[in-house]
Amino acid sequence: MEEEHQENHFTASELVKDIVLGMSDGLTVPFALAAGLSGAVAVTGIVVTAGLAEIAAGSISMGLGGYLAARGEGEHYASERLREQHETKYRLADEEQEIIDLFSSYTISSETSRSVVMELRKNPEVMVDFMMKFELGLEEPDPKRAVKSAATIAGSYAASGVIPLLPYMILDSGQEALKFSVVVTLMALFVFGYIKGRFVGNKPWSSAAQTTFIGGVAASAAYFLAKLFTA
Repeated sequence: MEEEHQENHFTASELVKDIVLGMSDGLTVPFALAAGLSGAVAVTGIVVTAGLAEIAAGSISMGLGGYLAARGEGEHYASERLREQHETKYRLADEEQEIIDLFSSYTISSETSRSVVMELRKNPEVMVDFMMKFELGLEEPDPKRAVKSAATIAGSYAASGVIPLLPYMILDSGQEALKFSVVVTLMALFVFGYIKGRFVGNKPWSSAAQTTFIGGVAASAAYFLAKLFTA
């Protein structure tokens, strides 16, 4: 009996992309800020207050950026669709030739291409859908995408941003809190990088090492710069 063929492709959904975007900055920026402040002040309360303020500002900024980006995608899709509708109505011959040329790039015969064109002519909106997807490579975005994207990015940023601050909320010594923050955050970055690699199709271990390295470099730079200017 022939074994059933199964394809194991993963296409990162918009939700996963938004979570990755939010968590990438949410883990790195507050971590670097906390490390930098630890190099300048010894009071954990200042680090926590500044860190929470940064998380609030960062999550709003990131969420707004996600909202505007998603809105821009929707507006771009609508604009291009109107253009395709106009061309299908007033320049039908040109659109049909574009479809034939598109198929010819896949070595499909002109006869076969023309039979597809004749079928598409029966429904202009289907022809527009075809051109949007295969000529322009555009998919119709979810109308609620902008709000969902903003909420997901902002929430991911805020949730992950608290991780580097947890030791400062528990311990009184700034230097002790910094040590625990480094350990906890680097572990979180490693796990996040590994999971991100699994989801987006990269090498998980390579992604984990890269994410951890970038976060560590950012925090180290902030810490030593703060030390330099407060020496």
